[in-house]
Amino acid sequence: MKFILSALPTAMMTVAVMSVPVMTYASTDADSIEASDDVTPVAVTQIIDTDSPTDNDKPAVAPFHTVPNPQNAESQALSTLVDPITHKTVDNSYALDVSSFLSLEQAQKLLVQVSPKIAANQAAIAASEYQTDALRTIDNPLVFARVSASAYHLDEDIDLSSLRSGIVNEVNNGVDNIVPPTADLPDFGELVGERIPDSYNLKRSGSTSGAGLGVVWPIYTAGRTDALTGASDARTQEAMADSVLDKNELYNTLIERYFKAQLAIIAAYLREDAYDTLQQTDHMAERLFEEGFISRVDRLEAQSALADAKSESVNANNDARLAMIALQRLLRTDYRIKPTTPLFVSSRPLPDVSYFQDLALNNHPGLQKVAAKRAQAQQLHALSDTGYKPTVLLYGYGQVEKDPSWVAGISASWKLWGGLDKTASLASSNAKIRQADLSEIEVSDNLLLLVEKNWHDVNNAQSRYQALQSNVDLAAEVLRLRRLGLQEGVNTTVDVVQAQTQSLKARTEQAQAANDYVQSLAALMQSCGTPLAFNAYLNAADIQLPTLYTEQ
Repeated sequence: MKFILSALPTAMMTVAVMSVPVMTYASTDADSIEASDDVTPVAVTQIIDTDSPTDNDKPAVAPFHTVPNPQNAESQALSTLVDPITHKTVDNSYALDVSSFLSLEQAQKLLVQVSPKIAANQAAIAASEYQTDALRTIDNPLVFARVSASAYHLDEDIDLSSLRSGIVNEVNNGVDNIVPPTADLPDFGELVGERIPDSYNLKRSGSTSGAGLGVVWPIYTAGRTDALTGASDARTQEAMADSVLDKNELYNTLIERYFKAQLAIIAAYLREDAYDTLQQTDHMAERLFEEGFISRVDRLEAQSALADAKSESVNANNDARLAMIALQRLLRTDYRIKPTTPLFVSSRPLPDVSYFQDLALNNHPGLQKVAAKRAQAQQLHALSDTGYKPTVLLYGYGQVEKDPSWVAGISASWKLWGGLDKTASLASSNAKIRQADLSEIEVSDNLLLLVEKNWHDVNNAQSRYQALQSNVDLAAEVLRLRRLGLQEGVNTTVDVVQAQTQSLKARTEQAQAANDYVQSLAALMQSCGTPLAFNAYLNAADIQLPTLYTEQ
């Protein structure tokens, strides 16, 4: 793939490119970003991707992910769509119209809708909230029903011989003890024994059925339920803090890739501009060589410089393409995203560093995560403290039949010994609370230092950009004089090439300083926990670099 740049050596040409909105998949649970989309772009030239069709020739899609709350989809029809990067199917998604020309604020809105990480975090938060809701009903009465039906069949031979012998013996002994021995008396034992068989075949069959209702109601659990739900709530708060951390990181990554693409486009333009200038220098050197004003060495030096400039221009175009692909991957589209918000620098001084440090202490999600950890430890401490307190239950059960039987009562149970060691559990939870308190101090210290570093980075980038302006002006003037000198025979092609190289270096360094300012400002806003405040500084900036694409 290559880029074709249309540019003038001494002036920048504005090119308007019309685009047709294309389809992307969007989140129904996207965050709202309060920001203006109005940008005043300064167009310079046009880069055309010659190896792929234009946006008008092919559809573009970006995925959406799990929708925790489908009601937010409003009138959108949810369906299963295919992620254009991984080609995996994503359920509960809907289509969204997105132009390939995006300002930074539009890209921020799109990012929260199509990011898999944000969608995964939303699912984690929803799971934790549902778990908390499930725990809240643990103390509610438990009502249950029992229904039974059974059939039976019994077929068994019962051995009665031992029973028969025992009865015969008992009868004979009893008769002997009561009646004196008489020869004419019958054997009563045998008479009884004759009536008892040696075995008996038992056969029985039939069916039974029954039904009943029961209830169990924990009326006192010593605060265990409150502790469990409180710990679950704290885990939800931790999941939310993790989600905000990831979202802030994604915002920072977006700014990094967005403006890195802008810088790469500017670098490609500058390299192309240098190549165009050296083409003119080469043409002039060829004429001067033919007329005998310069030597063959000077002519060859001009040709060598032109070849190097062409190679650098191709490399710069490839770098610009790669930077645009990185932005495309982040926004999960299968077409190029064309950034319309320019690199910028504000000449106004930043507020004092203490202002940003206060923002960080009040807004950074890292501190919110530490607070959630402490809340979990407190709830575990409360749960451990209930170890030897009783649990009181009301219970009842009744049969559903004509003459029902029933039972009802109240029970209380205490743990007397065994199980978890209450003393050790309390000590563990106290240690966790102390850990959270000390972690808060450490995180706060690190945040204050990070904010101060980023604040100084912004100021350094700002002063460097302003200092480089004199280098740009000087290099441009030297290049103009060297080219005039070449025409008059005062300077050589080497002088012109050196002046062109110096001019390119000065302009590239200034563009890099602008990008350093933007990236440092984004890092400062992220360290304060307010990444979207970056947009306010963007809109208030009084210095904007040229940009290739304009909003459609």
